[in-house]
Amino acid sequence: MAELKTVGSNILRREGSDKLTGRSLYPDDFVMEHQLHGATVRSPHAHARILNIDTSRAESAPGVVRVLTAKDVPGHNSHGVLYKDHNVFCRDKVRRVGDPVALVLAETVEQACFAARLVDVSYQELPAVFDPREAMKPGAPEVNEFNDRFFFYDENMDMSWTRPESAPYPNVIFHYRCRKGDADQAWAGCAAVVENTFYSPFVDHAFIQTESGIAYRADDGKLVVCAATQYPHFDRIEVAEALGIEEHELRIINPAIGGAFGAREDITIQIHAALGTLLTGRPVKITYEREESFYAHSKRHPIHMKARMGADASGKLVAFEAELIGDSGAYASWAINVLRKAGVHITGPYVIPNVKVDSFAVYTNNPFTGAMRGFGANQITMVHETLMEMLADRRSGLA
Repeated sequence: MAELKTVGSNILRREGSDKLTGRSLYPDDFVMEHQLHGATVRSPHAHARILNIDTSRAESAPGVVRVLTAKDVPGHNSHGVLYKDHNVFCRDKVRRVGDPVALVLAETVEQACFAARLVDVSYQELPAVFDPREAMKPGAPEVNEFNDRFFFYDENMDMSWTRPESAPYPNVIFHYRCRKGDADQAWAGCAAVVENTFYSPFVDHAFIQTESGIAYRADDGKLVVCAATQYPHFDRIEVAEALGIEEHELRIINPAIGGAFGAREDITIQIHAALGTLLTGRPVKITYEREESFYAHSKRHPIHMKARMGADASGKLVAFEAELIGDSGAYASWAINVLRKAGVHITGPYVIPNVKVDSFAVYTNNPFTGAMRGFGANQITMVHETLMEMLADRRSGLA
């Protein structure tokens, strides 16, 4: 047997000493000469048409160098890990409270925040929907016009794209379907059947360090973005596409992260800071306070779940059926992966010969949801374990 070099040994983490001694550098620790500070103007409405954006008062405020809106984005005004359904800056419509509309660049944080309050945005409020079950009904407000395709996955088929006119529900991003055996017929052979409804709510990652970063021009001419991220390679692609530059012109530096848990997989400050440097030629730093951090990053998917489980007279599991409706909020992020995994894992570790599961990811005007530890496997655990407890109680009554 080979000698184990790690198992059973006291191994020091590479970054452990720096973190313990305070030498680790997090994004907010970086300061550069002549840097500008960015403050984001965000939507106060969950769903509204943008009629006009007047930046004139903000532009004339003390210390303001520039105010950026969608018209200043030289490349694609979009980003997203799966669907490119987020806006760098919203141009025509906002879909959630906190959607970015403009970015003020000023000499100090205080000047940027003051001027951001002077940006005058005229809105026409639109009907909104906040329950994914209501969002699936015919006639529900259309949340995201980017949803030009409906994603369908069958456990027994290949993944496939289907046009929305053939999709059964509005606002649905994704439908996962699992069929094993014949669940519809199997219930007749069950001596005990239990069912219940469940709800797993929004959860925020609440990492210790909020979003922060700085963009600048390196000596070799490359545009550099220094920000805590879980996907520097994806960030490079998305920043380059938004700025209309080649990837080789861009460098992403990932310092100490300060917590992530999935929420740093989506873009927050990276494109805004890089765009500010591209257009002003100066370093641009952006740091969110805790309240803005809540607005800016994704949440864990809330999921409405109803399920039933059946066993025969000997207590052996026979059938399982479930419907899961996941709230993706205003944008897709990782909804396809999360709701697929939730549908896969909802039967738990149990062998069940007859299974019928339908899992949906749905747009609403809520905060957008995305990656958070477990990718859908956390929300559904209470379903199969609660049903098992209920079956055990029913079985003890049968004995």
